[in-house]
Amino acid sequence: MGGFVPETIGEILLNEKLSLTAAPILLGILCGGAVIFWFCGASVQAVVTGAYSAVEYIKKNLDLDKKEADRADSIKVVQICTEYAQKGMWNIFAGLLSLTLAFALFDPYLFIAYLIAIATFGLFQAMFMANAGGSWDNAKKVVEVDLGEKNTPVHAATVIGDTVGDPFKDTTSVSLNPIIKFSTLFGMLAVEIAIKMNPATTRVSGAVLFALGLVFVWRSFYKMRIPRLADSKAAKA
Repeated sequence: MGGFVPETIGEILLNEKLSLTAAPILLGILCGGAVIFWFCGASVQAVVTGAYSAVEYIKKNLDLDKKEADRADSIKVVQICTEYAQKGMWNIFAGLLSLTLAFALFDPYLFIAYLIAIATFGLFQAMFMANAGGSWDNAKKVVEVDLGEKNTPVHAATVIGDTVGDPFKDTTSVSLNPIIKFSTLFGMLAVEIAIKMNPATTRVSGAVLFALGLVFVWRSFYKMRIPRLADSKAAKA
């Protein structure tokens, strides 16, 4: 950040470097879009892994011949879903916070573009996922109620679509709004501090936070994967 070093957000906005042809602006837009799509994938992955684990528990432990539901088994299923939801939330929160602070420390112009991209990509991605999930859900209802095609291949296909649509409309799309607000709030506080700090200190701090963010990005996928059948058998043995 050599040359002109702005001291306030207003000076940043008036500076000529705030141009779409500037490298920090282009990089910030790419980073903001990447973070949005990473969040969407990681949040859906957390839901899928938790649901898979709950289904596996149900297959092994629930007795379908019982006349009444077993309260202990029901509590265990809720516990499994809660555990995976918390794991996924922690990885996403820590990764998003680290990356947002890193971009704020790297360059104020990069961070401005990052926030613009977060808001723009997040808005359209939320609309897309809410509508897509709702469409899959309504398709199943149309097949069941209007067409009366229960227990058919068409109904089976819509059940799969509804299974995908639920995390789209109930998890990811509704979470993007607080993600945008969270990034803006903490990032604006960080960039105000960063432009008053020593440039070398901000770069080192930004690099450390960026590396930490990448670790949590990795964890959000590879630590939330559905275990393979071979791995499960080996663990039992």
